[in-house]
Amino acid sequence: MTELEYAEMRMQQKWYDLVMAEQKGATIAVLERLYNLYMLAVEEYNRHKEASQPSHVPVMQKWVPKAESPKQKKKAS
Repeated sequence: MTELEYAEMRMQQKWYDLVMAEQKGATIAVLERLYNLYMLAVEEYNRHKEASQPSHVPVMQKWVPKAESPKQKKKAS
């Protein structure tokens, strides 16, 4: 199992723990603690996901032509 897969499973488990605690009527303090643990798992997953992406893939940028100002158009005439 890769680190990414492990991080995804951990994230899903933390979400499950949070949902089950809420359904069982856990206190706000417990829910906040479980939510914080879930968010840490999400951040860990995101780090592994980003690390698994190839860094050599170029980012596509939208090309927008530079608009001429009205003064430049008059000079050209």
